[in-house]
Amino acid sequence: MSDPVVAPAHSTGVADELTVRGIECWGHHGVLEHEKRDGQVFGVDLTLGLDTAPAAASDDLHDTVDYGTLVAAVKAAVESDPVDLIETVAQRVADLCLAAGPVAWVRVTVHKPDAPIDATFSDVALTITRKRADA
Repeated sequence: MSDPVVAPAHSTGVADELTVRGIECWGHHGVLEHEKRDGQVFGVDLTLGLDTAPAAASDDLHDTVDYGTLVAAVKAAVESDPVDLIETVAQRVADLCLAAGPVAWVRVTVHKPDAPIDATFSDVALTITRKRADA
């Protein structure tokens, strides 16, 4: 796992952003027994900070992030091993993103729209920002 360093999005000097919103996953995360047993929908939004100039110049996928492959990996990570907290899910996703090529920082939002809250609400969401330890 990467160091859970919290960083403002542009503290690395990287101004380019690649964003993927609304990745729908089915996970079994939560503190309550029925959440782990029955599962529920989780949504994930990603914003990756990376220098896209090399890819723009080369027009080569190897110089950037293959977001199709990354989204599949994020979906698999969210749908794997149940944990209690969305904080843990968000960190799992951040670690995966930071390992996905030339990513200097990542902002991950995990949505849990069906959280077991006894009130009317539209969403529970946690957003974290992490940067590479060497960035």
